Amino acid sequence: MDSMIKDIALAPSGHQKIAWVKEHMPLLNILNERYGGKKIFDGLNMVVTIHLEAKTAYLAQTLKNCGANVVVTGSNPLSTQDDVAAALADSGVTVFATHACTQEEYDLYLSKALDTKPSLIIDDGGDLVNMLHTTRRELIPNLLGGSEETTTGVHRLKALNEAGKLAFPMIAVNDAYCKYLFDNRYGTGQSSWDGIMRTTNLVVAGKTVVVAGYGWCGKGVAMRAKGMGANVIVTEIDPIKGIEAVFDGFRVMPMKEAAKYGDFFVTVTGCKDVITKEHFPLMKDGVVLSNAGHFDVEVNVKDLEEMTVEPAYEVRKNITTYTMPNGHKINLLGEGRLVNLACGDGHPAEVMDLSFAMQFLAMKYLLEHKGDLENNLYVLPEELNTEVAALKLEAMGYGIDTLTPEQYAYLHAE
Repeated sequence: MDSMIKDIALAPSGHQKIAWVKEHMPLLNILNERYGGKKIFDGLNMVVTIHLEAKTAYLAQTLKNCGANVVVTGSNPLSTQDDVAAALADSGVTVFATHACTQEEYDLYLSKALDTKPSLIIDDGGDLVNMLHTTRRELIPNLLGGSEETTTGVHRLKALNEAGKLAFPMIAVNDAYCKYLFDNRYGTGQSSWDGIMRTTNLVVAGKTVVVAGYGWCGKGVAMRAKGMGANVIVTEIDPIKGIEAVFDGFRVMPMKEAAKYGDFFVTVTGCKDVITKEHFPLMKDGVVLSNAGHFDVEVNVKDLEEMTVEPAYEVRKNITTYTMPNGHKINLLGEGRLVNLACGDGHPAEVMDLSFAMQFLAMKYLLEHKGDLENNLYVLPEELNTEVAALKLEAMGYGIDTLTPEQYAYLHAE
């Protein structure tokens, strides 16, 4: 099957990016070496729908080297890097993805990937699973199962599962310790600010940053902002997370109040309409809005478009400026899409090494338990988290203590 990409001539640049991340993803290197010769996925069709940049490409190449027939699509129209897509296609992986594709093209790419009748899928955000439960249900009998990378995708899976409509086994890789404790916190924290800073070229120190949502991603964004010298305000709907933010040293208030103070706003809730027409008139002149949640629904762009009194314009690459009736300018990054990918390169390679090792092991687990799993949402066994963490520590040159027999007996005494 022929790939659908922007331009194969872009491949050399993409190969360089993949080679770089390979040097910094020791867990995938170990899995590649351990299972590549055994071809544990031999002959299996696999669809990988994740933000298509260099780390994803190396995961796809690793799965291919272990025997899978891999097809890759992007999981967001603005996160696909065309040179990486070209390099991946050049390496023998089928790719359906282009940067800044339309919604119609995006849906076409997902459907084309599913035409391969996959046995295993890796999803990011739930669009692939949604298509399988709606317009492509004929493919369900062939599926062994799949895994989900994100909090947003897991929320969608839980809704399906609770309604009794989940049609095949899914593993919530997002809920694995070695994923959310690192990817969501340290990955989102660093990469979101990388996207914001490289796009705006503005200082963070001394500014007021409003972080909407204090889950693991919000914790990471707030922690990094504090570390750069910002005054951080957190908005929340959960009183437990709210008091946690207070104990972490942040001010907590409703968005309607926070809107008056923020210089930077970062939404990380996974919910819609976090910042709307109710808040825009209250904001300072020149504020910067960004979203680090999976879908472009947290900042209500439609409200901005309806309220602007002058045509919106791109003041700088990936920055759209809207003019409010009071004359204040509001600057939106990356069209309100994932700022760390629409305006940056996504999470650091060392962090994604942990997440993608868990994805690889999820595929292996589904294959090994073929026919044993019900149509349910699962988390990976704890021993796999421990194995991945131990390998990562070793690869980074760190060691930990082990219990003596006497200590073990003490802790396990009845």
